[in-house]
Amino acid sequence: MATQKFGIRGLGSAAQTSLTTALRAVARHRRRAALTEQHRLHFDLLCKAMDDPALAAVLDTYESVVDPQKQRQFLFANALYVNALYYYRIGAMTKAELYGHLRIICQNQIFREYWEATRPHRKSLPSASEEAVLGRMMDELVQDLDSADTDEWWVVGNPPEESL
Repeated sequence: MATQKFGIRGLGSAAQTSLTTALRAVARHRRRAALTEQHRLHFDLLCKAMDDPALAAVLDTYESVVDPQKQRQFLFANALYVNALYYYRIGAMTKAELYGHLRIICQNQIFREYWEATRPHRKSLPSASEEAVLGRMMDELVQDLDSADTDEWWVVGNPPEESL
């Protein structure tokens, strides 16, 4: 009898482990699906704002005056940035790959202007949030690029190490 009880207890533990693993997989799938839907909605809204200056005016929360053409460019810059974050969040890109992608985007002066114009927006984020952490990584990258004494921008900065 004791052997049978041990076997049943062992089976219960294995079943519990399998159930826990399955529940984690379902949770990851749901999170990815929610992020995908959020990304799709965000992009749809940005596209509408880029196509209609009256809608773009709703998103004009900059501290200085931004003309309509520049605001459309800023909206597109935001779409590029959020797209990179989305790929990172769903696991399609590592943090180091995100860093490399952002380093490329930072080569564009309009993107740099967008990033500076939205600095006050990022101050409202909780400092421990993923978006705030990534924003600080981006700020450091921009600062490193600005202070670099080389034209080889692809080697500037310190890409984050990936934790296993």
